[in-house]
Amino acid sequence: MSNLQPATTGRSSLAAVNAAAASFAALTAKLGYLGASDIEQVRRAYRFADEAHLGQIRGSGEPYITHPIAVAAQCADWKLDAQALMAALLHDAIEDCGVNKPELIERFGAPVAELVDGLTKLEKLAFTTREENQAESFRKMLLAMARDVRVILIKLADRTHNMRTLGDLPRLKWKRIADETLDIFAPIAHRLGLNVTYRELQDLSFRHLHPWRYNTLAKALTRSRGRRRDVIRKARTEIEAAFKSAGLPVRIEGREKTLFSIYRKMDGKHLSFAQVTDIYGFRVIVDDITTCYTALGVLHQLYKPLPGKFKDYIAIPKINGYQSLHTTLIGPFGTNIEFQMRTEAMHRVAESGVAAHWLYKADDPEGAGSQNLGNQWLQSLLDIQHETHDASEFWDHIKIDLFPDAVYVFTPKSQIMAMPRGATVVDFAYTIHSDIGHRTVAAKINGEQVPLRTELRNGDVVEVITAPVANPNPGWLGFVRTGRARSKIRHHLKTRALDESRDLGQKMLSQSLRAEGIDTLPADDDAHHSLWDRLLRFSGNRTRADLLTDIGLGKRVASIVAKRLARLLVESGAKTDPLLMSRERFTAHESVSQGALLLDGSEGSSVQFATCCRPIPGDEIVGYLGHGEGVAVHAADCAIAQRLQHRDQERFIAVEWSDEPSRAFETDLLLTVTAGKGVLARVASALARAEVNITHLQMQPESTQETTELRFTVAVDNSEQLATVLRSLKRTPAVLKAQRMRNGHAS
Repeated sequence: MSNLQPATTGRSSLAAVNAAAASFAALTAKLGYLGASDIEQVRRAYRFADEAHLGQIRGSGEPYITHPIAVAAQCADWKLDAQALMAALLHDAIEDCGVNKPELIERFGAPVAELVDGLTKLEKLAFTTREENQAESFRKMLLAMARDVRVILIKLADRTHNMRTLGDLPRLKWKRIADETLDIFAPIAHRLGLNVTYRELQDLSFRHLHPWRYNTLAKALTRSRGRRRDVIRKARTEIEAAFKSAGLPVRIEGREKTLFSIYRKMDGKHLSFAQVTDIYGFRVIVDDITTCYTALGVLHQLYKPLPGKFKDYIAIPKINGYQSLHTTLIGPFGTNIEFQMRTEAMHRVAESGVAAHWLYKADDPEGAGSQNLGNQWLQSLLDIQHETHDASEFWDHIKIDLFPDAVYVFTPKSQIMAMPRGATVVDFAYTIHSDIGHRTVAAKINGEQVPLRTELRNGDVVEVITAPVANPNPGWLGFVRTGRARSKIRHHLKTRALDESRDLGQKMLSQSLRAEGIDTLPADDDAHHSLWDRLLRFSGNRTRADLLTDIGLGKRVASIVAKRLARLLVESGAKTDPLLMSRERFTAHESVSQGALLLDGSEGSSVQFATCCRPIPGDEIVGYLGHGEGVAVHAADCAIAQRLQHRDQERFIAVEWSDEPSRAFETDLLLTVTAGKGVLARVASALARAEVNITHLQMQPESTQETTELRFTVAVDNSEQLATVLRSLKRTPAVLKAQRMRNGHAS
């Protein structure tokens, strides 16, 4: 939608004056590449759109149909097919004119209707905020784009024309629209290789965000052209002569930095306009890749190259498929001039990007490869969509991946991978495959072991080390850079947490059912389908898995569900075991209890060990079933647990340590030591000899007192090992007292 205004009498005469621009003839001149039947299809779409928008006037006073015609004309410049041109003409019909999708399917076919639908904002849905509406509309457009890249090409043509006519809207709207264009649409154009559109959108956004700065720079650039005209003319004459002398047929084009790129360089590097030296440049277009490098040699013999300013984007293309050789040379009168060497095919891709597929597919076999430009990124949008159902979160992922800078790294087999700047080893692992990312445990860069959060640099050779039992760490979300990695990690963590809660819920329900005198939980099979169905109607859950998950999360009380299930089982003919019921109910707090949950530390996020008392194997423990938080395990003598028992007794369950815990458990130590050099080293050595890991250390600020306190968090196997650790510490010189901390107090 663009600059739509209600029709008014005052503007009707102006609309009549501009009627010529609203006619199909304004578009016909650009459709020579289409067949007669295709042109007739486009004409039908124009007539329908013209009738649908009848009476609507743009902010400029022109008939509204001039906007769809301008969008279609831009698409025709890209030589898009008839379906895309029809969608361009109809792109506002659903949103602004009350036309529905079935009507478009009936009149113009499903492909055209799908394109239009992908471009339509979700006006009919109720959103709580403008941001949510915008995010959901953008999400829909991107997903449609992932299925058919013509959607985004039409959208970019639409946004380009809107930006060209933004001056017709009130200034209050300029900032929002220009910001959105600069943040979202210009980066998409860059990502898809549409460099002409990318530069125009940037300049138009700059013009409306900072009108005074734009006009000042435009005047400075105009004056600069006059001053440097002789330099450019002399340089062109000399390079043409050099190529003619070398016998190289070339085509030379002038290039000028856009106002926005000049401004960004001035702002980023704190330069004045006079200090920006590479405003002008040349493109040298040749027949083949070998001649690109030969042309580079000719230029380096003619002018001296500026050190560090050579880039080979032919051997390693940019992430959007762009290829060229770049070099900056010291030209006539000491002026820096940038040169770009490329083939005709590279030039088409550089200017038109993805659109080069349609633009040259008829007569250029190389052009067919351009269809895949950006497809890896487009496909990744669908992957993220499967795992992210929140519109704002989805948009966050996309904005992360729109960042245009990239680094190029290698796999151990020398395959080149393009990653966003700032990407880490974990991002690299997920780029290869989600299973590789999930199982990552370590990594090497250039043969050396590095932390997983290490940022990648150009030229790094990255090797990922995996383990079959590994799982993503929630801490990875704090440093991963790509939307793909972030969504994959979140999805895996959510799925794993639900699986763990379901398993815990099954254990808890089985335990409670034993207390009702029934030894085993009914199987999830056809024989018990009716039984589970009746129980689910009682609990309000949709599936057995949902019910067990809710029990594990504490949203349902296992004993209540078990009583209902036992009653249903008895009604269906099952018999209770009084001996089992007696043993489970009356020994629930005895060490011989067979109904208690056994804990070995492998339960995952469904079981949390309370940080207030940090229980370890050997301590007496109790389990508190939080509301939607799983089970929190406390030491039996924990003051917080005792307060909870007094207030919420029915939410406590019996828990016991397994005979063979699967990992170490953290506990807190308080050490009183004499102040002096080397004390910390001696304490750390004592802990190392006791074979425990230090996970956290807190020291008092330096003071003039003779003693100080050290607080350690260490990981131990059980209370016996903790006792050994404390004895070892007490024998260490300079340690005056060593105690275990619980609830903030020594014990």
